[in-house]
Amino acid sequence: MTTAAASTTPSTGSPSVAVATGPSTGPRRALDWRLRFGFLSLIWGFSFLLIKVGTQSYAPFQVTLGRLAFGTAVLAVAIAVKRERLPRGARTWAHLTVAALLLNALPFSLFAYAELTIPSTLAGICNATSPLWGMALSLVALSEDRPSRVRVAGLGLGFLGVLTVLGAWQGFSGLDARGTTLALLASLSYPIGWIYVRRTLAGSDGSALSMTGAQLFLATLQLAVVTPLFTTFPARFPLLPLLAIAALGALGTGLALLIQYGLVTEVGPTTAQMVTYFIPVIATAAGVALLGESLTWSTPVGAVIVLAGAALTQARRRA
Repeated sequence: MTTAAASTTPSTGSPSVAVATGPSTGPRRALDWRLRFGFLSLIWGFSFLLIKVGTQSYAPFQVTLGRLAFGTAVLAVAIAVKRERLPRGARTWAHLTVAALLLNALPFSLFAYAELTIPSTLAGICNATSPLWGMALSLVALSEDRPSRVRVAGLGLGFLGVLTVLGAWQGFSGLDARGTTLALLASLSYPIGWIYVRRTLAGSDGSALSMTGAQLFLATLQLAVVTPLFTTFPARFPLLPLLAIAALGALGTGLALLIQYGLVTEVGPTTAQMVTYFIPVIATAAGVALLGESLTWSTPVGAVIVLAGAALTQARRRA
């Protein structure tokens, strides 16, 4: 759910090119930002449940294609209403194509394939490791972003939490290695994309909305090419999984990004990115309550450790 259009860099749905760095001084919005923050947490948290429901009847690539298509449609309407200008220049579109792969097409597809064999609760927790991967990558990729001891400690603590979730002391027994690996690779793809975007698209003259709309459109094209090569056209279209895919795209991708932009503009990226820490909690609750997924003590305990570590990796030095 990540895109290349705003200044926050947490996990699953948070944008990443700096266009807004502080709270807005414009007119107050009709709906309090706390309510929008809560709604954003809910729709991103429920996204993993919707992926699971969608893959029960449709191939993972088909789920991802539908998700991107519905999300792109929502942003296209917003761009038309606001009369935003699309990005210009072949170089910008080339970089957006890479960003679309790393931040949308690839991780969305990997999560969909992962949830064929792992519960949505585990996928949601794996998603929360994105800040940890980002911290690890910044050590070698971003020389201007050297971490403090606190952030390094957060990195170690976070990966200790991952081992707790996966039951390392039991030899990872009962764990589907393939599905878990795919989910972790999906989470790793986000910070790789953020670093790429930071180095190639930061400072672009396009607006957050137009850049993201273009990026999702390119990701949709990528899946439109890949999906027919690896899947067969569905013989039937079960309604509930189809509705799940539509909700995943229209709400969990399109509308969620519009809400996120509003939050970044109104309260700043630091507050807006706190939504990251609510997503795995909601994903776990939804999976257990609505899908009947099992939950052992190590899952919530490990998730808390992961989130604590992720929070520490986002700490900044005081001036």
